[in-house]
Amino acid sequence: MYTCFDIANYFLFKATEGEGGELISNLKLQKLVYYAQGLYLTCFKQPLFKECIEAWTYGPVIPDLYQKYKEYGKSGIPAEDNFNPGMITEKDREFLDEIFDVFGQFSAIRLKDIAHEDECWRQAYDRCPGSIITYEAMTEDLVKYMRNG
Repeated sequence: MYTCFDIANYFLFKATEGEGGELISNLKLQKLVYYAQGLYLTCFKQPLFKECIEAWTYGPVIPDLYQKYKEYGKSGIPAEDNFNPGMITEKDREFLDEIFDVFGQFSAIRLKDIAHEDECWRQAYDRCPGSIITYEAMTEDLVKYMRNG
């Protein structure tokens, strides 16, 4: 199992590789990592990383990941120089590439809006802002992206 930082670093790496790559913000990164976790749960019936995802005002957030990158505000986050994408298995890189291709095309604000439509976020947030979005709730709700994809 990876950490949320491993998955985030992979997305930061993906965002800047090749020509025309651009940095992604903390808000967008949070949503990419959330969709990676939720859809991994849906596909493989196990979590991709161990950290919890909470329902915050601007959508799903991994608190430790937020804390690490909050200093960037709305600005783009550079990829870590020493990140080795090979530390993620080929199968998981292919999965993450697909998440990035589908969700990475949207702006941070659009991803926030999409996540606000997810029942798993809405139920956790309505229960109490900051509540944990459970694996079960993500699995049940986010399967909709698999059927439509």
